Amino acid sequence: MAYALCSPCYHHRHHRSFNYRRLRPSPSSHARPGSGTGGPSGLKATRYLYSRPMSTGRGSPISCSSMGASKSKREPDHLLILVHGIMASPSDWTYGEAVLKKRLGDNFFIYASSSNIYAKTFDGIDVAGRRLAKEVLDLVQKMTGLRKISFIAHSLGGLFARYAISILYSLKAEETGSSTNVMPTTEGSEMSRLTPGLGTIAGLEPINFITLATPHLGVRGKNQLPFLQGLSVLEKLAAPLAPFIVGRTGAQLFLTDGEPSKPPLLLIMTSDQEDKKFMSALAAFKNRSLYANVSYDHMVGWKTSSIRRELDLRKPLHRSVDGYKHIVNVEYCSPVSSDGPHFPSRAARAKEAAQSRPNMENTEEYHKMMEEEMIHGLQRVGWKKVDVNFHASLWPYSAHNNIHVKSEWLHNAGAGVISHVADSVRQTCLHANL
Repeated sequence: MAYALCSPCYHHRHHRSFNYRRLRPSPSSHARPGSGTGGPSGLKATRYLYSRPMSTGRGSPISCSSMGASKSKREPDHLLILVHGIMASPSDWTYGEAVLKKRLGDNFFIYASSSNIYAKTFDGIDVAGRRLAKEVLDLVQKMTGLRKISFIAHSLGGLFARYAISILYSLKAEETGSSTNVMPTTEGSEMSRLTPGLGTIAGLEPINFITLATPHLGVRGKNQLPFLQGLSVLEKLAAPLAPFIVGRTGAQLFLTDGEPSKPPLLLIMTSDQEDKKFMSALAAFKNRSLYANVSYDHMVGWKTSSIRRELDLRKPLHRSVDGYKHIVNVEYCSPVSSDGPHFPSRAARAKEAAQSRPNMENTEEYHKMMEEEMIHGLQRVGWKKVDVNFHASLWPYSAHNNIHVKSEWLHNAGAGVISHVADSVRQTCLHANL
């Protein structure tokens, strides 16, 4: 099978390679606009200083006016959905929500999702995704004045969000003459072209889709689930045991869900289907960003959270970019045309072997096949990839929770990451308003 070459990526590795312009708040201007995903003209690492107190209500409109805006409350027009990860709750976003409220301005309505708390995350990515979609729709219907929507999701929540937006995506037939293809289950396939910035999510204009430490390629394979220490015997046992520990979600993460003749859900989610437009929904966002821990994350590996191949992983950098502690690299990857993803007959045979006769050889063969096909599907949209390294933090092995500051007291090493996320959201919004 002929594969497309890897997309050109643009790097910002340390502070000397950034073109910074430090801005101060002024009554007449918020900041200089940045741009979206897909090119080196995107986010410039700019820090913003805010002095006024923020609103403390969760899921409520922002009341701060630190950038010289009118003191009177404005009707928020941008809905920002925060999605937590496995066995978690909206309280995971307490710190992140407060920082986002403080830095983004009073036109944002920030809402921490609560439809998939704790054990509900075991019900399956599809079930949790449908719950999230319903929650977002209910919220949009209750509010007036909303025009835009963004998502920030941690860990498994990123997969819930990807499934949810496929349900919430809408595109009228008369708006485009292009068609989308259904995932083939044979050797043949059709080229699929994705038009960026087209369509709506829950009837709103999609702006940012950001994930932090999300296993986009699943957790099967060497070092994809780091706490197994790369030991083949543990990785071999993990897949069959996963459904007993974390339910349907476990089987989906290990790519063993469904019949052998059917593609696993995570592969399906890299292609448009008749009833769910997974990739068109992603393409509709102005900015798609992946924040990935390069090491010390015991739950999600660097490769799966940054949608990279093994050969694309470089030696982790240690030097933080100026103003954002533990952010060590920013890379812009443009879309790459691909004739995938596929689920050929040999993949079906490999899946059947991995399900019924798991061993090191057939498990590795199946995962490599699926990983390559998932990358082919996901690289058809551009991504901004942000690498995070907590090597110098007090508790580096808490990287998975540090990256979104689950607890302000235990995981505050990730404060620079949340600031980077907030400024990225703001820059994209400013550019979208031009």
